[in-house]
Amino acid sequence: MPLSRSAFLGLTGAAMVTAGRTLAQTVPGARMHQRKIPSNGEMLPIVGCGTWRTFDVGAKPQDRAPLAEVLRILFEAGGSAIDTSPMYGSAEAVIGDLLAAAGTRDKAFIATKVWTSGHDNGIAQMNQSMRLLKTEFIDLMQIHNLRDWRAHLPTLSAWKAEGRIRLMGITHYTQSAHDELEAVLRAENWDFVQLNYALDDRAVERRLLPLAAERGVAVLVNQPFGGGGLLRKLLPRKLPDWAGEIGCASWAQILLKFILANPAVTCVIPGTGKPEHMKDNVQAGFGVYPDAAMLKKMAAILGS
Repeated sequence: MPLSRSAFLGLTGAAMVTAGRTLAQTVPGARMHQRKIPSNGEMLPIVGCGTWRTFDVGAKPQDRAPLAEVLRILFEAGGSAIDTSPMYGSAEAVIGDLLAAAGTRDKAFIATKVWTSGHDNGIAQMNQSMRLLKTEFIDLMQIHNLRDWRAHLPTLSAWKAEGRIRLMGITHYTQSAHDELEAVLRAENWDFVQLNYALDDRAVERRLLPLAAERGVAVLVNQPFGGGGLLRKLLPRKLPDWAGEIGCASWAQILLKFILANPAVTCVIPGTGKPEHMKDNVQAGFGVYPDAAMLKKMAAILGS
C-alpha cells in the first residue's frame, strides 16, 4: 500500500529527534524566520496554513479539535498566516470560531478573498467574511482567481484607506492564468499576489516571481506539494543523504525549503487539518535554505 504522510512521519520520528533537529525542536519558544512585506515593511512569518477542504467541517467538537491544535502549533512556532476564502465551505466560520475561543485573533494574519461577480455582491460577500471570521478588519483581502477584479478593486482600495483591510492582493492557482496574472500585476499596485509554485511546477520562476520582486509585491505560495501528488510520489522514497545539510527531516520540509529558497517568496501556505502535518510543515520555517548547488540536487529528484 502507498505510504501516507502520517505513516512516514511516524517512521521517521526518531530521525526528527536526533541529527535532523531544527531550532524549533531544540529551543523552547523559538520563532520561525520572517520576511518583509515590501509595501508596508511589516515582517511576516514564512510558513502559514491553507484551509481549502481541510477546515471545511461541521460544528462537532471532534471535527474541530484537530484544527484548533493545528492553529496552536502554527502560533507556537511563530507562524501567523491563515489563508481562506468564501469558496472553502465552512472554513471562514470555523477559523473565526477557533480564534475567538482561543483568544488568538491577535496572533493571526488572516488572508481571505472575494469570490463573486459585481461590485455590490463583492461588498456583501466581504462583509459576510468579516462576520464569519469575527473580526473588525482583514489583514489581507485578495481577489480570488482574478474573478471580476476590476469591479472589486475600487472597494478594496477604499476599504484599505478606511482600515477595514490592511493589505490587498490577487490570486490564481493555474499556469493557464499566468499571462493574465502578469498583466494585472503590471496594471495596478498590489500588496500581495498568491500563486502556485512547487518543485514540479516552476513556471512562475520565469516571469511572475521576478516581476513581483521588481514591483515590490509580496508573494504567497499555494500548492507547494504539487497539489499533493508530488508529495505522495516522494513519500515511499528514502530521504536523500543531503537532507540534513538544510535541516530537513521529511519530504514535506524539503519541498517547502525549495520554495523558500527563492527570495521573492514571502510566505508558503501548505494546507492541512492534521496537527502532525502542521508540526512537520513549520520546521521549514527554521534553519538554513538551499543554495544553487543544493537546488540542482533537489531538481534532480524528479528525474530519479
